[in-house]
Amino acid sequence: MDTLTAKSEATFAAIVAAGCAMAAAEGIGKLSLGEIAKRTGISKSGVFSRVGSLEALQEAVLDEYDRRFAAEIFLPTLELPRGLPRLTAMVGNWMRRICDGVVLHSCLYTAGAFEFDDQPGPLRDRLAKGAQAWRASLRRTIAQAMEAGQLRPDTDPEQLVFEIYSLIVGLLHDTRFLLDETALRHAQRAFNRLISTYKSFNEV
Repeated sequence: MDTLTAKSEATFAAIVAAGCAMAAAEGIGKLSLGEIAKRTGISKSGVFSRVGSLEALQEAVLDEYDRRFAAEIFLPTLELPRGLPRLTAMVGNWMRRICDGVVLHSCLYTAGAFEFDDQPGPLRDRLAKGAQAWRASLRRTIAQAMEAGQLRPDTDPEQLVFEIYSLIVGLLHDTRFLLDETALRHAQRAFNRLISTYKSFNEV
């Protein structure tokens, strides 16, 4: 890689990193090329030449968010046995990420769901696509737990995913809006109680 290419890629990475920080603090809809230029010290035309458009910047920020989310929440669980151990770790990692650094780890998809729920368009579609991809990962893990006999055979994966998401929304509300330092403990207890109602009678 030549020096010019490396510099260009580093500049792009700096723009996306600034976009991630801004989106986490203020919402993905608040992104602007002008504000990113101010935060990075790059001219607005320089930002535009790297990302092309505001829509492309939003897409790049969400792609980077997906990468970070997978690296912190999903990939570490692959070292665990399939099924319930992975599901429990996925949800636990997700909850801890939400509570570990209020601004840095803001959940763009959950926040975006409220920000764009009544605003149709490409950004809303991209947010919905990302949320559905994560829900699909949860459903697959639940199905694996059922196949392993860890969860009851009459478990409805879609219902369990809905209940998990409901816990996450409650955790976000109490952690970020009420600034409740006990919210994580309450959410973990709620998940443990929830999953106990789905466990197979053969699962200790």
